Amino acid sequence: MAEGRVSIREVGPRDGLQREAPLEPRQRLALIEALARCGFADMEVAAFVSARAVPAMAGAAEVVAGLPTGVGCAWWALVPNLTGADHALAAGIADVSVTVSASEGYSRRNVGMGVEESCAEAMAIIERVPRADVVISCSFGSPYEAAIDPGALASMVERFTGAGASVTLADTTGVASPRRLREVLALTGPQVGLHLHDTRGSALVNAYAALELGITRFDTSVGGLGGSPFSDDAGGNLATEDLVSLLDDLGRPTGIALDRLVDVDELLGDLLARPLPGRVAEAELAKRARGRPPA
Repeated sequence: MAEGRVSIREVGPRDGLQREAPLEPRQRLALIEALARCGFADMEVAAFVSARAVPAMAGAAEVVAGLPTGVGCAWWALVPNLTGADHALAAGIADVSVTVSASEGYSRRNVGMGVEESCAEAMAIIERVPRADVVISCSFGSPYEAAIDPGALASMVERFTGAGASVTLADTTGVASPRRLREVLALTGPQVGLHLHDTRGSALVNAYAALELGITRFDTSVGGLGGSPFSDDAGGNLATEDLVSLLDDLGRPTGIALDRLVDVDELLGDLLARPLPGRVAEAELAKRARGRPPA
């Protein structure tokens, strides 16, 4: 396995909350401030999307206006189109996640455009913003097509990286496996990020396989929350604490403090008034409830 630092972009304030009952901007800011104290270098904090389509992301500009300063974290916002990109820029966001899809059916449900139209829109956004990461949904499978062609996916990656963007491959419905990862990464190379979902309980296994294949950049969500509101098959994200715990054991530095993440789990559980799905969060919070010291 390769050695060295692994970069984690925390997406809990955006992907983690987008299927939840809406939290007020002040509550989302409390979560963001708590996460910032954990040592993240990158965090996705908002989505400039239709509030009617994704009510939990309403008030994105208010969230951005209240972001803490001087914490050494790059703030990211997700946008589906040029309008969203313009709103993000106007709010003061310089780092933009652009969502496209390798699946025609999912693309039309998610952003109201076919794959080619959405990709063309993404290229226009890349030219407009200071820094863009193109997140390709359904990179390893889709509920709307029989299969995703790895060769076509690799061509998409080459198109966006050639335009100066980074690329993250998203396992939107959690169908990836170590075999599928090997097939795709053999064509794309390891200079991509991964955004894994835990629908089938395989996200951490896939992350370990990806590490062995040279991947060093991941999106994760605190507590294992999240999932696309446009796919019934989407489970929660790979939990940030689960990946950080694994990387700590492997001696792979992240700069993220696991004990502080568990503090955030406690806050988030209170905000949502329910337990979180992440395994490490569940175990560590149970220890705290029994009065035992954390691991």
